[in-house]
Amino acid sequence: MASFAPSPADVADIGVTGMAVMGSNLARNFARNGFKVALHNRSVGKTEKVMDDHSADGEFYPSESMSDFVASLQKPRVAIIMVKAGKPTDAVIDELASLMEEGDIIVDAGNALFGDTRRREADLREKGLHFVGSGVSGGEEGALNGPSIMPGGTKQSYERLGPMLEKISAHVDGEPCCTHVGADGAGHFVKMVHNGIEYADMQVISEAYDLMSKALGKNAGEIGDVFAEWNKGDLESFLIEITAEVLHHTDVTSGKPFVDVILDRAAQKGTGAWTVQTALDLGVPVTGIAEATFARSVSGSTPQREAGLKVLPAEAQTLEIADEAQFIDDLQKALYAAKLVSYSQGFDEIAAGAEEFGWDIDLGAMARIWRGGCIIRARFLNRITEAYERDAKLPLLLSDEYFTTEIAKCIPAWRRVVAFAAASGYPVPVFASTLSYYDAVRSERLPAALVQAQRDYFGAHTYQRVDAEGTFHVEWSEDRRETKQD
Repeated sequence: MASFAPSPADVADIGVTGMAVMGSNLARNFARNGFKVALHNRSVGKTEKVMDDHSADGEFYPSESMSDFVASLQKPRVAIIMVKAGKPTDAVIDELASLMEEGDIIVDAGNALFGDTRRREADLREKGLHFVGSGVSGGEEGALNGPSIMPGGTKQSYERLGPMLEKISAHVDGEPCCTHVGADGAGHFVKMVHNGIEYADMQVISEAYDLMSKALGKNAGEIGDVFAEWNKGDLESFLIEITAEVLHHTDVTSGKPFVDVILDRAAQKGTGAWTVQTALDLGVPVTGIAEATFARSVSGSTPQREAGLKVLPAEAQTLEIADEAQFIDDLQKALYAAKLVSYSQGFDEIAAGAEEFGWDIDLGAMARIWRGGCIIRARFLNRITEAYERDAKLPLLLSDEYFTTEIAKCIPAWRRVVAFAAASGYPVPVFASTLSYYDAVRSERLPAALVQAQRDYFGAHTYQRVDAEGTFHVEWSEDRRETKQD
């Protein structure tokens, strides 16, 4: 085991505890940008490996013990935690808090549930400490070379922390992909929704791939060519770019297209489910994100899929595609429309969360800091920022004139894609659910009136009328007279 001499006291600008890939890459990013970085890991071997492999990246101060790690930090101290979410994070927070002084800052840069962040922030506030829950998006490469960073916590903590985070973040048009999101759990809330949008984005891309594979009979490389071409236009984004690369990749073992040798079971770490659960609590319809999350669940439901494959009839039509180029163009437009709806739903959830928890979140700024470094970076994020600059209280992103115009160009193609998939027996949960949402949100009247009448019948849940003020109930089990409720 390596042995480190105690680092000089009060020397490091910032510290990172947790030297797995994300933590070590984040630490290296700080060092590369000229900051003095304290390092710590419960297993000293991981700290040693960082020092052996990457000491040339900058000025590091490794410590074996947490007490030496804290002592090496300049005051007010800033310590970033990059460990597994849940109890391990609580354990590290407790240990750090016992060693820190009033005004010091603890940052959780992992994927924590925002409710846990709010609890931790309140607990540490009572001890005179600042707690910052910060979303970090961009994976291993982003952590090293410039991620999108979404810190919450107090404005006071951001005065100390912000300049460092902004410097190591990705930059687009000279602007950092980092800003103070809002109080307590706002940063982790926004990162959660970011990940939910990511789920929808990835799923609808896979649905477009599936239709080209099954309906057109194209191989992975040919479909990769289509995505590479799409990445030159409105769909330009990180996920479209890497989709083309993945589809062009050949498996070194079998010589087959890489995507064809991967088991069709998509895993998840919980942020998609958190996004959907929270949206339900807030009453926000995030149908694209929900269906994408459920699609992963279906993919992993092996017994159910095996049972269904054996006995469930398709009764599907075999539809001829007379114009392949037109079909691909339809897919491109449908994909763009479905993505716009998913992003719009995500921003609705952020707005609802801000109102519920008292956060002053600048929605345009959130789109701006997602333009670089993060997984869902895309060309049209600039347009989202512009929409919220025109109207910070925009009730529906899709109602902005730019997006209304853009989605109008896609609607016929979008309907054709969903109708073709339904008739042919191909599952397209995000294509279909986003179109259904679009039709619902533009409807003058929905069938919810019948739902509310049913609720009143079996549960006396009352209803409101279109022609009178107040709340009413029908005495269904008696003479069916209508009574006005207090």
